[in-house]
Amino acid sequence: MARRAHHYLREVGFIAGDDLADIGAGEKEGWLSDPSLLAALHPRALALARSHLAVIFSLDLPSAYSIKIRPSLSVEDGEISAIEWLTLSGDALALAIGTSGGSLLIYSLDADLIHKQFIHPGRVLRLRFREIKGNSPHDAVSDELCVVMPGVIARFDGSDIQSLLKRWFEEDGSRAWERKIHKEADEEDSHGRIPFQLWNVGKYGSCVDAAITGLMAPPLLEFQSGQRYYCAVTIGADAVISAYRLSVDRNRSLVGAILSKVVPMTFSTLASVSRMIWRSEQTSKKKPRPSPQPFAKASSLTCLKDPPRKGERLTLSPSGTLAAITDSLGRVLLLDTQALVVVRLWKGYRDAYCLFVEMLINKDKPSSSSTQYGITRSDYCLCLAIHAPRKEIIEIWKMRTGPRLLTIQCPKGSRILQPSTRFPSSSSSSYNPLEVFVLNGDSGLLSVLNKSIG
Repeated sequence: MARRAHHYLREVGFIAGDDLADIGAGEKEGWLSDPSLLAALHPRALALARSHLAVIFSLDLPSAYSIKIRPSLSVEDGEISAIEWLTLSGDALALAIGTSGGSLLIYSLDADLIHKQFIHPGRVLRLRFREIKGNSPHDAVSDELCVVMPGVIARFDGSDIQSLLKRWFEEDGSRAWERKIHKEADEEDSHGRIPFQLWNVGKYGSCVDAAITGLMAPPLLEFQSGQRYYCAVTIGADAVISAYRLSVDRNRSLVGAILSKVVPMTFSTLASVSRMIWRSEQTSKKKPRPSPQPFAKASSLTCLKDPPRKGERLTLSPSGTLAAITDSLGRVLLLDTQALVVVRLWKGYRDAYCLFVEMLINKDKPSSSSTQYGITRSDYCLCLAIHAPRKEIIEIWKMRTGPRLLTIQCPKGSRILQPSTRFPSSSSSSYNPLEVFVLNGDSGLLSVLNKSIG
């Protein structure tokens, strides 16, 4: 039988201040559970957002310290519909904001606009910034930003985003105050466009969530030309689960990579000169929105239709080989994203939220590697945390077919969160495990699930 415990939550932070009221705190009971309230967690900050306002709460400074971001959004841009943290090697950090009009905005922690770019007509449903680690600790870490829209997926390579962020922090960050004075911060594509790939994944209907799970093998009997393929999983109302093989347009990627390195520097120089020449002119024509980028090839692999069941939320495991999907019938499906087969199902979890977590089970029996080098990756076990808000509990299940290990009582109106970048370990461990955090909407306490069971 699974343990029931209250002491498996450890406090790590606290948010407070008048800015909480601006995003609806205290207006009604369970305000944090409102689906229209967006949240993104990072080891250094927590961002909460509604339609036209995002508030950043610092986690490494006094709890009352917060910053407001009010994007200057046109009617075409719409309103804020998704947020996510973007990280740069070092201490640089930026907040990505997706809008209901299909635009992507990137802001610094000081609320300075770094970049604005139109992606595709439609509402941005989800932003996923993902660190992709190899099997070995010495393998290089790559990043990607996945933008999910109804029937559309866009993928930004992390290196292109890193290049833009690095250039801005090194060259333009010190001049942000000058752009604010002249109200030029909302100029679109001020550093050139970030190259990205775009796919149409709406063959079986519009999706409500999606994810790129990783690289996949090419189709059988296809000429081996070095073409790269990704696997994408989508969920929606018409098809509970759909899967696609996404073909990467290498020519467009190569041209985009060259343009991303050369054009931004030229464009930035020309823009600075033209600002000095034309700054005195107050009447300027509005820059037209660019034409949508053509779709790359997306081939359907499988589809599961089971009316009236509808897919609601999707979360990926760290390796991308498993996906947890919640549906409208209160079920949680565990999908093997490589075999594209549902390998496990739970019932009775309406309005549930799921996150993968790595736990130490019976840590008093360490492996031989852990005794020599401290706790390593092999000592952790992949689990699934299921938050059932109607039951006010969080359950921890061992993957893939293991038992329920733990049941944790959580306050009403709480929300589980997971950072796109892992929290640094406070111990001597050489590995930073994937953790799950709980934000209490009533008290403002941010807690983390203890990573050890047994």
